[in-house]
Amino acid sequence: MVKQLLKEKEDEIKHRDFCVDEFNTNEQQTEKKTRQKSDVLAKIEDLQLSIKELFKTVDKLKADVAEMQVQLKRAGEDREKENREFQMTVADQRSAQKLLRAALNVLKGFYEKKAFIQRQEPAGPPPPPGFKDYQKSEMSGGVMDMIQQIIDDARSMEAEAVRAEEDAQKAYEEFVKETNKSIEAKSKDIVNKSDTRSTAETDLVEAKESKEAVLVELGQLSDYNAELHQSCDFVMKNFDLRQTARDEEIEALRQAKAILSGAKFTEFLQGW
Repeated sequence: MVKQLLKEKEDEIKHRDFCVDEFNTNEQQTEKKTRQKSDVLAKIEDLQLSIKELFKTVDKLKADVAEMQVQLKRAGEDREKENREFQMTVADQRSAQKLLRAALNVLKGFYEKKAFIQRQEPAGPPPPPGFKDYQKSEMSGGVMDMIQQIIDDARSMEAEAVRAEEDAQKAYEEFVKETNKSIEAKSKDIVNKSDTRSTAETDLVEAKESKEAVLVELGQLSDYNAELHQSCDFVMKNFDLRQTARDEEIEALRQAKAILSGAKFTEFLQGW
């Protein structure tokens, strides 16, 4: 019986030590997995937010590119319209100048010829009384000056139209250049942001898988902790009491054995 009690005592000590070690290990692993769970949940939240923002950014970039393409198309149409108006303006001014120069040349030829005739002596007898000498119109110089002024004005309008056309064409070409540069930059940004979003989506899938794995491990740790409590609570709560009771029983058995072996009762009493 003593051997049996000693064996039970030893087994119970081993069981107690096992429970202590397992509870400590379970607690440490649970704390570790709980931290991993918090980390992976925070990562999932960050990735979801990043993906959402990347969607918004890419949509905004695409809208910007579409708007710039519309602006390019409108600018091209406006430039064509302006150029047609320029061509018409120049053609009108050049046509007007051509007609006015022709008219001016006719008037110049006529009045110069008349002036030459008037300088010559009239042929035949003098004119009868009541006839005046032929004189060129006093308004001729003013008319020709006015025509020349109109020609000069038309030439100035033509030159101004040419300068305006050159400036408008230069501004259009610069606008096209800068807009295409912006479209190219935004298009590259769309590709980069889309790649970043794809990577984030892959990371999100992996993070969710990690979360599920951690939750499974936490569940297993929780189940094992419950098993430990079933196996260990009674032993750990009553360990000292049971060990003391077992020691007292062993001592009583030893004393009884000593008595039965012929030891003097007085010696036995002295042991007490």
